[in-house]
Amino acid sequence: MLTDKKIVLGIGGGIAAYKSADLIRRLKERGADVRVIMTQSAMEFITPLTIQALSGHPVAADLLDPAAEAAMGHIELARWADMVILAPATANLIARVNAGMADDLLTTTCLATSAPVIVCPAMNQQMYQNIATQENIANLSRKNYTIWGPASGSQACGEIGPGRMLEPLDIAEKAVEFVATTTNKPLQGKKLLLTAGPTREAIDPVRYISNHSSGKMGFALAQAAAEMGADVTLISGPVNLATPNNVQRINVESAQQMLDSVMDNVEGIDIFIGCAAVADYRFADAANEKIKKSADKMQLNLVKNPDILASVAALANKPFTVGFAAETSNVEGYAKGKLEHKKLDMIAANDVSVKGLGFNADNNALQVFWPNGSQALPVADKLVLARQLLALINQQMPN
Repeated sequence: MLTDKKIVLGIGGGIAAYKSADLIRRLKERGADVRVIMTQSAMEFITPLTIQALSGHPVAADLLDPAAEAAMGHIELARWADMVILAPATANLIARVNAGMADDLLTTTCLATSAPVIVCPAMNQQMYQNIATQENIANLSRKNYTIWGPASGSQACGEIGPGRMLEPLDIAEKAVEFVATTTNKPLQGKKLLLTAGPTREAIDPVRYISNHSSGKMGFALAQAAAEMGADVTLISGPVNLATPNNVQRINVESAQQMLDSVMDNVEGIDIFIGCAAVADYRFADAANEKIKKSADKMQLNLVKNPDILASVAALANKPFTVGFAAETSNVEGYAKGKLEHKKLDMIAANDVSVKGLGFNADNNALQVFWPNGSQALPVADKLVLARQLLALINQQMPN
């Protein structure tokens, strides 16, 4: 997360300046406070009014601004920033920063700040590959500037090659990773166990019942927890997702297999998150051979599956136990009921009837409840929500 991080975004004068509008939004939805410096040429590509509306702050552009404290805006912003991101960083801007020039507000701020400066190159592929630009970038890297990109592909000029600015989402995620690797990790030393994805309950060797869970929310939680320093074990039902870095994964199919795996691994765990969409029922007697179609009707007897969340919450030395509630109506009422009768420490509820959220979607929105409080986490990318939820868990856990 970028919660409470102060980021100065420097916008250079290139066609990729239009992407900076989306970058501001991506940084802010991850919790950052963003202030923007624009070069004079950048204002030819995108208006300061647009940037001000998105950032919530006036755009800085003048080196000697009479409205700034002591008319030295570069010192104010240089001291304020936790991070400076130059995006787009044009060939001209890179050259001037490398030369140590201070002929406008942006270059002067780069020279005056003690915060890390991130350079995101964006230019024509031939300009990028020119030896002068390559030497400038190499020199900045030696001076402890961080270089992100560029990407390669088709460009506004019609050429194809390296020089495209990274996409705003990629830059925002890199900013999160950068902060995570250069600051204290709030879950360092914690052991976290979580479940994700659907379960499958066999009818016969070729058929089963399941649900629409994609596992994306649970895998996002696993990735975010690992980024925050936790020792993560992920127990997953059948999904088509790659295992996040630094996460131990255990694959299961049925609810009973998931319960067995949870109980085998729960000892010594600090946090348990039940994010899997576990089938409530299974077949009393699954057939050993494929059931042949014969009669017009077929009756299958179902029996209740064990409740994994309640089982963990009932342990004598239980971890901090967090559940998920996927509902289609009365979300708050059902979530609070589960929180109480399952004796959970926290529950995250979402309305899966809302189009574009929940199952199989990349975005979600959560209402989080605990015994003495609640908080709404508005619509965002599931990885963003995962980081926000884990921050809440870390706040609510006993010391």
